[in-house]
Amino acid sequence: MKILTVIGARPQFIKAAPVSREIRKHFKEIIVHTGQHYDENMSNIFFEELNIPKPDYNLNVGSGKHGEQTGNMLIKIEEVILKEKPDAVLVYGDTNSTLAGALAASKLLIPVIHVEAGLRSFNKAMPEEQNRVLTDHISDLLFCPTETAVKNLKSEGIEKGVYNVGDVMFDSILYNIEIAKKKSNILERLGLKEKEYILVTIHRAENTNYKEKLINIFNALKDSNEKIVLPLHPRTRKFINDYGIEVGQNIEIIEPVGYLDMIMLELSAKKILTDSGGVQKESYFLDVPCITMREETEWIETVEDGWNVLVGSDYEAILNAIRFFMPKGEKHDYFGNGHSSERIVEIINRTLQK
Repeated sequence: MKILTVIGARPQFIKAAPVSREIRKHFKEIIVHTGQHYDENMSNIFFEELNIPKPDYNLNVGSGKHGEQTGNMLIKIEEVILKEKPDAVLVYGDTNSTLAGALAASKLLIPVIHVEAGLRSFNKAMPEEQNRVLTDHISDLLFCPTETAVKNLKSEGIEKGVYNVGDVMFDSILYNIEIAKKKSNILERLGLKEKEYILVTIHRAENTNYKEKLINIFNALKDSNEKIVLPLHPRTRKFINDYGIEVGQNIEIIEPVGYLDMIMLELSAKKILTDSGGVQKESYFLDVPCITMREETEWIETVEDGWNVLVGSDYEAILNAIRFFMPKGEKHDYFGNGHSSERIVEIINRTLQK
């Protein structure tokens, strides 16, 4: 059986690494990289560190408006599918690459496999929410990371082909954490000491596209007087410059880092502030308090357990969380046992094998 895997953004590379390892034990895999993330620090380094096979196709779509980007991907992915004639197309998460891959396959009557299905923020203004809802409704196999995701799908009338397999990002953390401890020297390079800094990531449009929100965030970071380490996403850097935001002297901006360095920065941080879904989970996996700069989250389990708090872009809420938030609850095994990838491949083999 031949599976065509579509990836294009940093979070998808992390998810694809453990699944691809398992797929290639049983099937032929064709990897299509859309080029949605194309910067060296956002793409190539992940393939090298995570030992993801070199893509068979790189579509080089690059950045652009949502419609333009998704449309260009759709055209090019369709061409690859027609050439390769796969038995199924596998997509991850909730990016434009996800939706383009799913649409191209569905219109050609090729089964769609969606890894990380069923997530919902219930905020339709988020492009990611639109992508994940549409993808789920045209998928044939829906691999959910949590029971909450299964319930979300059921409430929308999607029950066939739905499986709670656990979270492949948990697989990836367990596989790579000891490797990161041995190979990464990011703390030494930056002169950081464990639990003496706060790690911050900001990239979501709901924060970056609004000057007042981004100013609030940076003012709270500055006024915290904490040592802040901020691997800066290219689009966030652009908005900081466009808005003329003054970055506090306590904030150390660095280039985006690879996966192994990111694990060590997360593991060693006192707290983490983020608007990233993946970083919220990694904080939870690594027992680090997380402050989420959003009004809602797909990963409600981390909030319910008391290890994550939602603060939006409110200056006072962010500052108070930096100063006072500490985990209150006991963690639970919401995200599986670290063998999600094996479970996914076993189900694919059982349900789609010809």
